[in-house]
Amino acid sequence: MTIKQQQLILGIVFLGIPLLWMLIWVVAPIFVVFYMSFTTYDVLSPMRWAGTWNYTDLWYDDLFWRAIGNTLYFTAVSLPAGVFLSLMLAVLVNRQLPFVGLFRTIFYMPVVTPLIAAALAWILFYETSAGMFNYTLDLLGISPVNWLNDQSTAMPAIIIMSVWKSLGYNMVIFLAALQSVPKELGEAAAIDGAGPVRRFWSITLPMLTPAMVYVVITSLIASFQVFAQVRVMTDGGPNNSTVTIVHYIYRTAFQNLQFGYASAMATIMFFLLIVASFVNLRLVGRRNVYD
Repeated sequence: MTIKQQQLILGIVFLGIPLLWMLIWVVAPIFVVFYMSFTTYDVLSPMRWAGTWNYTDLWYDDLFWRAIGNTLYFTAVSLPAGVFLSLMLAVLVNRQLPFVGLFRTIFYMPVVTPLIAAALAWILFYETSAGMFNYTLDLLGISPVNWLNDQSTAMPAIIIMSVWKSLGYNMVIFLAALQSVPKELGEAAAIDGAGPVRRFWSITLPMLTPAMVYVVITSLIASFQVFAQVRVMTDGGPNNSTVTIVHYIYRTAFQNLQFGYASAMATIMFFLLIVASFVNLRLVGRRNVYD
């Protein structure tokens, strides 16, 4: 057997196994869910073809549209807030500060904390009578807030927790990108009289575009898939004010056993994510930052 044949076999093995895994567990389920969206299936009886009835019912389903609205609200607030705060943290810990390694570790710790455990801890923070946030408000002379049981504060409370949870991961991505920016560019701009803000805005930020695209797309996907914190902290309440698309899919499929209807919702969410990611790539991803 020649060296080229050996390299070909090794390439097939090392590429074929991951591709096979992706085909079985990622690609195939997408087509299965798409097919199920045109059926009625409740596990207890055989699957039956229903045509487009599931999509027609979704059009008139007020709770589905509310779930979309809540998800878009969650995304519209958590995405820019998370990206901005993680970028600022990355800029902060990119400096030569005392104990900077300790700060990086502390900021990253929420990422490795199990999401369910973190959600349970934040329930205690939001507790009305003895929670940390209401205790702080009481010290300031402000009346306590029923964070998770008030329609006006339940979703913002979940957004705050979610942004805190993801800050460390995005910070690491931006930190790696910041450390790859050539220092010579900033030094040359400083010699030309550019201040720190101008150097960051005109040199550093454009060089971070690839990292920015990655962070925005992954954060967008994560925000559309928000579920665990909603399930643990509010279970969609109060009065469905925090129900999201994935939470509604879970409720429809695993509580009501309407798998065909839930598959239709999952299909719509899938195409919404594709469109949103494509728009983001068109607006930011194709910009040449090295000219």
